[in-house]
Amino acid sequence: MSLTGVPAALLVAAPIVAPLAASAGAAKLGWRRSVAIGTVAAALAVLAVGAGTTVWTAGGGAVEAGNWFRIDALSGVMLIVIGAVGGVAAWVGIGYLDDELATGRTTANRARWYGTLVPLFLAAMVVAVLANNLGLLWAAIEATTIVTAFLVGHGRSRKSLEATWKYVIICSVGIALAYLGTVLVNYAATQAGVVEHGTLDWTELVAHAGDLDPGVMRLAFALLVLGFGTKAGLVPLHSWLPDAHSQAPAPVSALMSGVLLPVAVYALARYRVIAVASVDPSFVRGLLLAMALMSLVLAAGLLLAQRDYKRLLAYSSIEHMALAVIGVAIGTPLAIAAALLHIVGHGLGKAVLFCGAGEILARERSTRIDAVRGLFGRTPLLAGLFATGLVALLGLPPFSLFASEVGLVRAGVDAELGWVMAVVLVLLLVVFIAISTKAAGILLGSGPPEPAAVGALRTSTVVPLAAGLVVVAVLGIVDWPLGALLLAAAEIVGTR
Repeated sequence: MSLTGVPAALLVAAPIVAPLAASAGAAKLGWRRSVAIGTVAAALAVLAVGAGTTVWTAGGGAVEAGNWFRIDALSGVMLIVIGAVGGVAAWVGIGYLDDELATGRTTANRARWYGTLVPLFLAAMVVAVLANNLGLLWAAIEATTIVTAFLVGHGRSRKSLEATWKYVIICSVGIALAYLGTVLVNYAATQAGVVEHGTLDWTELVAHAGDLDPGVMRLAFALLVLGFGTKAGLVPLHSWLPDAHSQAPAPVSALMSGVLLPVAVYALARYRVIAVASVDPSFVRGLLLAMALMSLVLAAGLLLAQRDYKRLLAYSSIEHMALAVIGVAIGTPLAIAAALLHIVGHGLGKAVLFCGAGEILARERSTRIDAVRGLFGRTPLLAGLFATGLVALLGLPPFSLFASEVGLVRAGVDAELGWVMAVVLVLLLVVFIAISTKAAGILLGSGPPEPAAVGALRTSTVVPLAAGLVVVAVLGIVDWPLGALLLAAAEIVGTR
C-alpha cells in the first residue's frame, strides 16, 4: 500500500520545510531562545514524519511525491535517526550556545550563524534520504560539506580553522569521486535505455539494474564507495574526521557523527541494490568488506593511542561506521536490519557522548584524558550519563548496540564469513580495552589538586541525554517500535 497525491506531497514536504523555516527564523532574528526551540521542534517534526509514515512503509509500501521524492522503509529509518539525533543535539545546543555567549567564547553574529546552519544541515540530510533521484542524493549529501565547514570552524581558533580546511579539502576529493561515480551510473543507464523517469531515478535503476553495463558499473561503484566512504569516515580518506569532530561545537559533533556519517552509509546501501544486480556480487561484497575492515583496524589501533577524549569518540565513530558497512557488505536481510539498528543506536549513543563531552570540556577546560580525573567525585550526574553512554557504545547489554553486533556476527557466520567475524570480534575486543581503560581514568580516581568550578548540570542537558540513553536501552530489549520497519527496510536493500 502506497500513498500518493497531495497528502503524500505534504508528508514529504513537512520534514524539509520545518528545518528550513527554523533556519530562516534564525537568520532573521539571530540567536534567541524561541529560535532555538524552533530547531528542536523542526527535528521532532522530522522524527514524527518518520514514525508516522510507518503506517505505509513498514508494510512494504511507500509515500511517493512525484518521481523526485519517496519515503520507503529505509528512508523512514533514516528520518527517525535524523529527527532523534537532531532533537537531542538541538535541545542540548540551547544551553551550550547560551553558555558560550555568557562567557564570551562566541559572539552574537557567530551564534546567529550557528542557529541558521544547524537546521539547514538537518534539511539537507532529510533531502538526501528522501531523494529518489541519485543526482539529488549526491547534491544533498555534498551540500552538507559547505554547511558543516562553517560549523566546524565555529570556534575560530587555529585548530578549528585547520580542521575546517582539512575537512573541506579531503571531502572535496570525496565529492569529486562520488560525482564521477554518479556520472558513470547515468552513462550506464543511458546506454541501457533507462529513460522513462530519468536515468538517475533509483526505482527505475533498480528495476533495470540487470541491463546496466557491468564494466562501467564496476568502476562506478568503486568510485562511489570511495566518495561516499570519505563522508562516512572510512579508510583511506578518513583523516578529516577526528580533527573535525574534535574541533566542532559538541552538538555539531553529535550531528556529524550521528547523522552525517550514517547518511553516507545509507547512500552506499542504496547503490548496493543496483550494484549487486549489475556486477558480480562478490566484487561488491569484497570491496565494501575491504574498506570496512581496514577502517576497523585503523580505528582500533588509534583508539589505543588516544590522549584526547573528543578524538577518542571520533575514532569510535569510524569503528561503528565500519561495522555498519560490514552489514551492508554481507547484504542479507538480517545483516541489513542489524546494520540499521546499529546506526540508530550509534546515532543516539554518540549524540549523548559528544554532548556530554562538551559539558566536560566546559567544566574542565581541557580535552586531554590525563587532565580530567575523578569526574564521578565532582560531577556524578554528568559522569553517570557519560559512563552509561560509553557502556552503550561498547555494545554491552541491555543497549541496542549489543543486539545489533550479535545480529551482524550471526549474519556473517550464516553468509560463510566466519573468518571475517573472527577478525571483527578480535578488533572489537581491542576497542573495548582501549575505550574502557581511557574512560576509567576520566571517571574514577581523585580529581585535580585545584578542581575547576563546578555548576549544576542544566535540566535542558540532562533530559535529552537521559532520554537518548533510555531509547537505546529500550531498543536493545524489545523490537518495538522499530522491528517491523527495520525488517521492511532490510527487504529493500538485502539480498539472500
